[in-house]
Amino acid sequence: MTRPRADLGPSLPGLLPDLRERATEPELLDAELPASEVRKSLADLRLVNRWLSGRRGLLRAVAPHLPERGRLIDVGCGSGDVAAYLSTGLGRPVFTVGVDVKPLHLREAPPVVRCVAADAWRLPFRDASFDVVTASLFLHHFDEAELGPLLRELARVGRRAIVVSDLERALVPFVFARLVFPLVFKTGVSVHDGLVSIRRAFREAELRAGFAAAGLGGVAIRRQFPYRLLAVAALS
Repeated sequence: MTRPRADLGPSLPGLLPDLRERATEPELLDAELPASEVRKSLADLRLVNRWLSGRRGLLRAVAPHLPERGRLIDVGCGSGDVAAYLSTGLGRPVFTVGVDVKPLHLREAPPVVRCVAADAWRLPFRDASFDVVTASLFLHHFDEAELGPLLRELARVGRRAIVVSDLERALVPFVFARLVFPLVFKTGVSVHDGLVSIRRAFREAELRAGFAAAGLGGVAIRRQFPYRLLAVAALS
């Protein structure tokens, strides 16, 4: 497969992208790709999640809302590595479901995660089925106008909290990604998508507006290393 060229989008002098507005082009992994490329890209995403996703901060945010033998759902889970980390990281039993629209992604998931292939817009669960709903590096795949309806659907299946961890759109992570990703990733798909993801990422005010549009105005949002936004919306 020909290595995709990373589209840097509208540029400022010095070949740097204009990050004042979110990018709108889709990521390659959201389209149809050969299974071999998908598996390579999922492996690259697991590498990112291990070292750069702030998953420890996500676990700390989830913990107060998850009771003994609690129920957690990770929406847009990819190959389920973050869901597995949350399931085992608390040192107590957690019933964990991972949802992704693509069955091929779920085939790579660890056995501790109960996998369900489903559309995030129409989750096949009853209201308040889970104590905590998480979404890690997922919301940036959607347009701003879609955030409110999407978060309402996530809130529908939650009982105690929604916890979101996602990228923050900024120049430093873009420059880092452009320099480092080609050296460490297994496929050009991941290089392309990594750069697009940063350009599609939200800033705090944009993410807060999405929660407000969903009727979740009490959301607490904080920054965490490296250039992540962690949002927690209590549901009860």
